[in-house]
Amino acid sequence: MVLLLWLVALFGSATVGATAGGAYSNAFDVPGTESTRATERMEKAFPEQAGDTDRVVWEVENGSVRDAAVRARITDLLDDITEMPEVGSVLSPYTDKVAGGISKDGKVAYADVTFKKQAFDLDKDKTKDVVERAEEARTDGLRVELGGQAIEYAQQPAEGFAELIGVLAAGVVLLIAFRSFIAMLLPILNALFGVATGGSLLGLVAHGVSLPDSAPVIGSLVGLGVGIDYALFVVSRHRKNLKAGMDVGESVERALNTSGRAVLFAGGTVCIALLAIFTLGMQFLNGIAVATVITVLFTMLSSVTLLPALLALFKMKVLSRSERRALAAAGPVSEVDGYALSVRWSAFVGRRPRVVAAVAVAAMVVLALPTFSLRLGASDQGNQPESQTTRKAYDMLADGFGPGFNGPLQLVADVPGGERDVRALDGLVDKVRDTEGVVNVTEVAVPEASTTRVYQVVPSHAPQDEATDGLIDELRDTTVPAAERGSTLRVDIGGNTAVQKDFASEITERLPLFITVIALLGAVLLMIAFRSIVVPLMAAVMNLLAAGAAFGIIVAVFQWGWGLDALGLGKEGPITSYIPAFMLPLLFGLSMDYQVFLVSRMHEEWVRGKDNARAIRVGLSDTSRVINCAALIMVCVFASFVLSGDQAAVMTGVALAGAVAVDAFVLRMLLVPALMHVMGNANWWLPGWLDKALPRVALEAPAEAEPVGAVRREKDLVGDR
Repeated sequence: MVLLLWLVALFGSATVGATAGGAYSNAFDVPGTESTRATERMEKAFPEQAGDTDRVVWEVENGSVRDAAVRARITDLLDDITEMPEVGSVLSPYTDKVAGGISKDGKVAYADVTFKKQAFDLDKDKTKDVVERAEEARTDGLRVELGGQAIEYAQQPAEGFAELIGVLAAGVVLLIAFRSFIAMLLPILNALFGVATGGSLLGLVAHGVSLPDSAPVIGSLVGLGVGIDYALFVVSRHRKNLKAGMDVGESVERALNTSGRAVLFAGGTVCIALLAIFTLGMQFLNGIAVATVITVLFTMLSSVTLLPALLALFKMKVLSRSERRALAAAGPVSEVDGYALSVRWSAFVGRRPRVVAAVAVAAMVVLALPTFSLRLGASDQGNQPESQTTRKAYDMLADGFGPGFNGPLQLVADVPGGERDVRALDGLVDKVRDTEGVVNVTEVAVPEASTTRVYQVVPSHAPQDEATDGLIDELRDTTVPAAERGSTLRVDIGGNTAVQKDFASEITERLPLFITVIALLGAVLLMIAFRSIVVPLMAAVMNLLAAGAAFGIIVAVFQWGWGLDALGLGKEGPITSYIPAFMLPLLFGLSMDYQVFLVSRMHEEWVRGKDNARAIRVGLSDTSRVINCAALIMVCVFASFVLSGDQAAVMTGVALAGAVAVDAFVLRMLLVPALMHVMGNANWWLPGWLDKALPRVALEAPAEAEPVGAVRREKDLVGDR
């Protein structure tokens, strides 16, 4: 019945989402910033010119771009592009209105194509029509390429390939861990059902919430990771119960009453951490958070409803044939049989807790050191693979005109005061043109009746260079205010580079509060769960260490350039501005997952025997293998981001994969148990007044009889000690 209900939910949500789903929206801006005001002013004054500005770039091998044959062929191309539905205007260097569109040596030229909408709001298919028409203009000796945000967005690889690779890699890990095809298949089926059902409903959610069209992809990748992990914990507990002699029904019930409780709590913490993104007040990130939370909720729901039904359906087949034969021949076995390495490792940490803690802290400090060099900003298209047209156009423009041509600024001015404002604006344009770091200033054609004027300002440095940020600050803080003084002229500096800079500035300013909110929420939840002061504080510190290591990894790779060639990307640059805002809550949520699964098992033993050392040893030995397996699966899923070809996605995948690996293999296997050994019984101390004030949430089932093999397990641990 449960399986039937899930099938109805899956196909029903897919049908409803396909027929009644809303449109996705990519509002990549920050309300109140100058770049947002510039965009809004353009949209209001002349929507035909308010969109993203991209470039058609051409280069001749011999002769000049001014040659009649080249000019005729390119003019036909630009005329055709002008007539395309998403295009607002095209500025050709062959007209009198444009100056400086041809390089000094006459080998390279470009035309500005201004779309009617911002890059992420354009129809990909219509943008691809522009690309295809440009490709038709190529001939021997004439290269034609396109650059810009809209073109890059349209050229992104098809969705689904990265997810497929991630699932296949997770399947291999599960098969090695369980040695059973059925046991491997169940976590994957659980995740696929949850992700597909939740993802299908996002179209309906888009009617009421602004969701970027990248949200379903991000949500599905995260959902696959956590869905497989959650099912892994339940299936692992179920397999142990079966080996300990329980029948299938009792085993499923016990697995849900232990690991199932932890799944609900861990999934809730991930969702709460992601919803903390709303404190940043950024619509683009809010949409990603909503989509990811919905997907995680459905994978969590499937883990405690669909998965138990599947476990009951397949009965003993979750054990391999050899395990079933051994169980029939020898009877119930100890839960730690076959996991001797976990037992020995747990005993080693208990004997040398201070040494282990020191080694773990040293490793985390080394990984986190590059974080102090973190610089948020906008990466440019020089980081794209060399096969993409955007990368080729970038290189052609950089060779012909300098790197600043790949990130023009927009100077948007309102001139309501007649001749006085016009004179002030003319003086401003002359001043900007003479400013150090500016190559060219070009007026964009606007309706004659409009009181708004738009100029494109081409910097001499690349969009991701600090010098470009400095130029924007100089124009905003000094040049523009001086021109506005004594007039009613109002000028804003916009464009994609300015948007990215404003976004990065807002993120940097709000990150301390954001981190504090997430850390406090996590600490309060753990305090409620484990009735302890030390465990939540320790978890908060561990989460900060994991985040520091994650940022240290991406700074070393993407900002310092270590290993970029191996990833097939271009030169080093700043960290994409929105990545920390999305990564931090997800990292904190996933870190809480492993903390919950590890410490809940320790707490279960502590409640049973009030022996701290034994509780830590048993908890670590019982969960280390499954936590490491779960982390390896998560690393595989996140590492599949690298196959997307998009630098921001690659950056996110590398950071998340590195953070999960460090969190599981260093923090949870080394530092947390070592510190808990050092702290002793203080781990479980909570003031009486606070114990009464906090609500009660039980992550462990009510105390029952010792499971089969418990005495033998303690004997093994004591003997190894």
